Amino acid sequence: MDIRQIYLFDQEIRTEAGRTLTTPTRRVAAAAVLRNPHAGKPAIDDFTDLVDLSVAVGEILTARVLSALGDAKPVGYGKAALVGTNGDLEHGAATIHVRIGLAMRKGAGAGPALIPGNAKVGAAGTPIDIIFGGMHDAWDYNAMDSMTIVVPDAPRPDEILLAVAFLAGGRPNARIAGASPEAVAALMRGLT
Repeated sequence: MDIRQIYLFDQEIRTEAGRTLTTPTRRVAAAAVLRNPHAGKPAIDDFTDLVDLSVAVGEILTARVLSALGDAKPVGYGKAALVGTNGDLEHGAATIHVRIGLAMRKGAGAGPALIPGNAKVGAAGTPIDIIFGGMHDAWDYNAMDSMTIVVPDAPRPDEILLAVAFLAGGRPNARIAGASPEAVAALMRGLT
């Protein structure tokens, strides 16, 4: 595993829209800057090495985030990959869509809902958004949130910036009510 750097982003929100939050929102992400073994090479179809790497790195990053959260219980999670300009979008997809979620779920001790993921190709210093979804319920509107991270010197053209994040306290000052599971089921029946 060739990790050049690890970053921890810890955002605590205490007020939003002029209101003091009863429970502060915590958005915490950990990101690793990895060498991309496929950068600058012809396209391939077997990404087993990147998938395996993402699980190992995902365990490290998840432990960092959960340690930073301390006693704060996460309600949402997300993941992202920013591939350097000599890489391929599929390199990022391989790191976030296949098995890194296992490391996140195992570390958090839960989380059956789909983990939102975002991958893109960009130069060093390109911001990337991490989208949060509910850990236990994908329709948990209070856990739908996002955070933006940026690393000024990463990813270099032959690197991948891989990030995992957890949300505690829910979206700050959340005030919208989502559809009930019954209403969603009825809507889906109506569409099919």
